[in-house]
Amino acid sequence: MANIYLHPLDELMACRGYRMVRYADDFVVLSKSREEAEAALAEIRQWTADNGLRLSPMKTHLGDCREPGEGFEFLGYRFEAGRRWVRKKSLARFKDNIRAKTRRTCGTSLARVIADLNPLLRGWFGYFKHAHRYTFRALDRMIRRRLRAILRKQEKRPGVGLRRGDHRRWTNAFFAEAGLLALEQAWREAKHSR
Repeated sequence: MANIYLHPLDELMACRGYRMVRYADDFVVLSKSREEAEAALAEIRQWTADNGLRLSPMKTHLGDCREPGEGFEFLGYRFEAGRRWVRKKSLARFKDNIRAKTRRTCGTSLARVIADLNPLLRGWFGYFKHAHRYTFRALDRMIRRRLRAILRKQEKRPGVGLRRGDHRRWTNAFFAEAGLLALEQAWREAKHSR
């Protein structure tokens, strides 16, 4: 419904020379100057009022996404300081999903845990592969630490997989051989294929 109802707004913005990116009822207007952005916002406010709609005060703001602290969030990403990051809320939800699939007391084999985890990792990476690479490195560490904790638990040893000996015993290469998708490696491969 939003696509049909907001189509006239798309046409108005295009007619006025503004570049608007919209997905359903979420949109961003890109401009070259603050004055142009303010004029676009005034046009949008007028159009929404004339059509019985209102803009969300929590989501509506002007900013220069090239500057730190002035970015914006759109479709799960955070655009700030010339970079794309995964929005904190999206990242937290993803980590919660990982935690749910990698409980120390899950009682299943490592192969089964990885087989259950990989589709989640592939799908999430497919959407967020344009995010800053440090995101993927940190997530890889978290995932492998949780898998090491599972392996420790299966051996009836306490701990959460942070010991140096755990890293030497179950190396990153060990998890790669077990079939775990490494997000940072996937990012490198996707970057080189562009």
